[in-house]
Amino acid sequence: MAEPRNRYSAVSLVLHWGIAVLILVQILLITAHEATEGPLSREFVQIHKSVGLGILLLTLVRIGWRVANRPLPPPATMRPWEKLLATVTHRLFYVALIVLPLTGWAASSATGREIVFFGLFDWPLLPIGGGRDAARALMDVHELAVKALYGLLFLHVVGALKHQFLDRDDVLHRMIPLIPRRP
Repeated sequence: MAEPRNRYSAVSLVLHWGIAVLILVQILLITAHEATEGPLSREFVQIHKSVGLGILLLTLVRIGWRVANRPLPPPATMRPWEKLLATVTHRLFYVALIVLPLTGWAASSATGREIVFFGLFDWPLLPIGGGRDAARALMDVHELAVKALYGLLFLHVVGALKHQFLDRDDVLHRMIPLIPRRP
């Protein structure tokens, strides 16, 4: 009988860590935008828009991959409330990673501000009107979703560290190839 899988697939790892790196890039881009003025500030926003749409595309691929390829089961030692919290956190991550780029895209569309996808082509705007008022309302939702994402990131990291150092159940081994499995 074959040994059960104890690590996520290469595709799952690339999507997980790729999206994680892009989230960090987003934070750095907005921080740089807020610290500068003029054309450079606008360039940071334009790149932020492209990266956000890239995150949207990768998230949709990740959801499709997850539907087609069942994730690893949680460790047998996890309590029911931990399994529920992990499931809810992961699903809310997907919601946030879709809501954030969609609200940014919609806000740009409401004011007719172009989105040039990594300088390659004009990303189509959504058929949304409403001007600045609609864009401000959409950006309010965007900013609320950012706060929710930060909370989810906190739960995710603390949960992973708890599993690694307190529970010692090899959860980090599943997502970080360099961490050896415990004997």
